[in-house]
Amino acid sequence: MTPQKVEIVDTLEPALAAAIADCPHDKLFLLADETTRRLCVPIVACFGCVSDAQTIVIGATDANKTLESLAHVWQELSRMGATRRSLLINIGGGMVTDLGGFAASTFKRGIRYINIPTTLLAMVDASVGGKTGINFCGLKNEIGVFSNAATVLLDTQFLKTMDSQNILSGYAEMLKHGLISNEKMWAELLGFDIVQPDFVQLKRMLADSVAVKQRIVTEDPTEQGIRKALNLGHTFGHAFESLALERQPVLHGYAVAWGLVCELYLSTLKTGFPTDKMHQTVGFIRQHYGRMPITCDDYPRLLQLMTHDKKNEGTTINFTLLGGIGDIRINQTATQQEIYEALDFYREC
Repeated sequence: MTPQKVEIVDTLEPALAAAIADCPHDKLFLLADETTRRLCVPIVACFGCVSDAQTIVIGATDANKTLESLAHVWQELSRMGATRRSLLINIGGGMVTDLGGFAASTFKRGIRYINIPTTLLAMVDASVGGKTGINFCGLKNEIGVFSNAATVLLDTQFLKTMDSQNILSGYAEMLKHGLISNEKMWAELLGFDIVQPDFVQLKRMLADSVAVKQRIVTEDPTEQGIRKALNLGHTFGHAFESLALERQPVLHGYAVAWGLVCELYLSTLKTGFPTDKMHQTVGFIRQHYGRMPITCDDYPRLLQLMTHDKKNEGTTINFTLLGGIGDIRINQTATQQEIYEALDFYREC
């Protein structure tokens, strides 16, 4: 894949102008959802570098991360005369950067795109690393491609437009990065006041978190090995999220946080993760994320959803577990009994 430039910027306009200049184009397009069109597009619309951009709008929330929304973007690009030399700027959360990146990567066999993530989740996870896609048949990110943005511009001013739930959603991915990195980073994340965040400190922590992901995806861009470390919490997490799509959708980071509870439990059971650190992490998650109400009757459906995880090999469900903070164990398996035991722990702890 083409290398991806990720910049944490203090002033967005000159950074965006430079990113656009690096991508010679005939036509320029902005993609936003209904929320970011209202809250975020006005921040960039006055920039001279996007004065000739045409805007495409899709519905907000993960419920619109669909084939229908994707087709709408393709149709609008075609209607407005986009060519293979056109450039798309995705401005929004992870749903917009995932879907917009996929639309750009497939329209006329691929046009270049820039990501301006506007949520903490998109900044630390979705917009970085080249994973693009849509949900399909009730499954998270079932259809997509690896395709890097030309540039990702991270401007923390957008975080001030977010509510606490969306801040927490992104923070779950930062917590995951701490767990797969080192104890200092993990401890700082657990000690940070996420309810009344210090945005200066959060910006520095964001940079550390993005650096963890960048290092891993540079080493393994198409998830053949160590990039699977980034899936900690996601085998259970995506199952929770897919089950929620059948009932009442939840934010991705909340599902990941709940997945971390289950997968840290499996880590203590199977790979020697310290029990005290597991309980410290689970306590933080319980305090801030609550839990999704499930019963024993939901276990078979959750197990079935896990069988669709993209890390799986054949019918074997594949997990990323930890032997300790930063001690990553990819390609781990668990029996049905162990998976159900982890779900029992999730419900009862």
